[in-house]
Amino acid sequence: MPDYQAPLRDLRFVMDEMLDYPGHYARLPGMEQASPDIVAAILEEGARFSRDVLLPLNQVGDRQGCRLEEGEVKAPEGFRDAYQRYVEGGWPGLAGDPEYGGQGLPHSLAMVLSEMVCATNLAWGMYPGLSHGAADALRAHGTEEQKTTYLTHLVEGDWTGTMCLTEPHCGTDLGLIKTRAQPNEDGSYAISGTKIFISAGDHDMADNIVHLVLARLPDAPQGSKGISLFVVPKFLPDAEGHAGERNAVACGSLEHKMGIHGNATCVMNFDQATGFLVGQPNKGLACMFTMMNSARIGVGIQGLGLTEMSFQNALAYARDRLQMRALSGPKAVDKPADPIIVHPDVRRMLLTQKAFAEGGRMLVLYAAQLVDVVEHSDVADEREHADSLLGLLTPIVKAFLTEVGFEAANEGIQVFGGHGFIQEWGMEQLVRDARITRLYEGTTGIQALDLLGRKVLMSQGESLKLLTREIHRFCKSRADDEALKEFIDPLARLNGEWGELTMEIGMRAMQDREEVGAASVDYLMYSGYVTLAWLFARSVETARQALAKQPADAAFYQARIDTARFYFQRLLPRTRAHAQMMRAGAESLMAMDAENFGLGFEV
Repeated sequence: MPDYQAPLRDLRFVMDEMLDYPGHYARLPGMEQASPDIVAAILEEGARFSRDVLLPLNQVGDRQGCRLEEGEVKAPEGFRDAYQRYVEGGWPGLAGDPEYGGQGLPHSLAMVLSEMVCATNLAWGMYPGLSHGAADALRAHGTEEQKTTYLTHLVEGDWTGTMCLTEPHCGTDLGLIKTRAQPNEDGSYAISGTKIFISAGDHDMADNIVHLVLARLPDAPQGSKGISLFVVPKFLPDAEGHAGERNAVACGSLEHKMGIHGNATCVMNFDQATGFLVGQPNKGLACMFTMMNSARIGVGIQGLGLTEMSFQNALAYARDRLQMRALSGPKAVDKPADPIIVHPDVRRMLLTQKAFAEGGRMLVLYAAQLVDVVEHSDVADEREHADSLLGLLTPIVKAFLTEVGFEAANEGIQVFGGHGFIQEWGMEQLVRDARITRLYEGTTGIQALDLLGRKVLMSQGESLKLLTREIHRFCKSRADDEALKEFIDPLARLNGEWGELTMEIGMRAMQDREEVGAASVDYLMYSGYVTLAWLFARSVETARQALAKQPADAAFYQARIDTARFYFQRLLPRTRAHAQMMRAGAESLMAMDAENFGLGFEV
């Protein structure tokens, strides 16, 4: 069975030394309770829960999967008990509103815990994970009655939530949905339709499931402007607010997936189920985006967790597995062969995973601070700035971290060689699970269109400038530091090129809109690599300052610098290929007639 140790030392470095989380919490209204001692205790207890309770169930969930029995979904063995322990420990409400039973701690702290959960049992973590987004949507857009009815249950965790968007005939293009909402005389609505790919759509882990469902009213305009949002509980709340009469919503079947078997991915049938309008009629997509944005960041954290899990286990194997001698001569002279960690190519794979884990963690924790500012700052300009920057980073967090998470999981299986595809080691499960994260909550291509088309070009590049100006200021203020030169010079060049590429694509798109789609994925990956380079450069500066004090754990800081150097020399050059492909334009992609794609094999 795979092992896991939460990267608490690395978390302390990024949170306390690099990003100054203690100061961040101290200055935000209502966050003062997140003292260093409280934060440390939560992280340590979260690490124990993840390793001791969730990790042993990860392979169980993968092997058993979920079962549909007499119309009810059963989670894998041990999942329900683990969830009850999670609820009893108060974990669901960690960052929840105290008015509804939450602890009121920062969202960033809950996001740190999420990495540990995703690393040890991604499938299990999706059950409570979706509830946070559902609670956010209801808190932002629900009526007072809806908040009173549902929020306390969702925050405390005895009810869980889902988001029901996709239908059999449409995925991302939600303007095509057919689910209908017919008004009832009592002010409720009868919801009818079928939704697919609904994660945690049904299960036996909680007392009730609160579905947030997109549907059309009878007089709704066509397209995405005619979508409304409804809350549709599995059990209708009774007069006391408890789960009461069964609603007309049921799981019709379970999807048989390549991975994440322990989470129930359901086909959900709504047969005139009773629902209640959330927000304004025909404005449901805007309401749902509150939940979708939360979910996108959550999926990025899933990619990070799987990266860390793959790295830790590949590293342990590489230190133990004996294979050949180092080309420069024996290193383990007392053994018949050297451990494979001495070989350069194995080190390349390990360092790739390590760099993406450390870089991804810095990106998530930086984004998490922005979430805190948006939620808690009492300065309007600061909230607006953080919200715009977070909007720019959200598709990068989601898509870049899941793309490199899949790469890291593949490198992990490669380190194991033939043992990598054997189930008992657990590495092949990470690959299967990681592959799915690139798809849901919007594929990489969809995230890329959101980043380049919606966030950057539609704002005339202003959203991008929020980040590139910050990177420019960082580079300019350290331009004369010779110790940082190997990091600052390439970062400054790429930061300038980032703006140039954006301008070039924008100019071409004025003549042919297909240029946006042709460049978007390369643009997103380029953006991810440059953003991580900035964070690595900052981490090097922090590590050097710490080393100057001759700390007892100097090796840790030196390892941070070594990883950053590997990233700049071995991974950051990938930006050259992405830049060249962006500049190649749309012509070679769009020139061939669609009918000619299959001429080599079609009869």
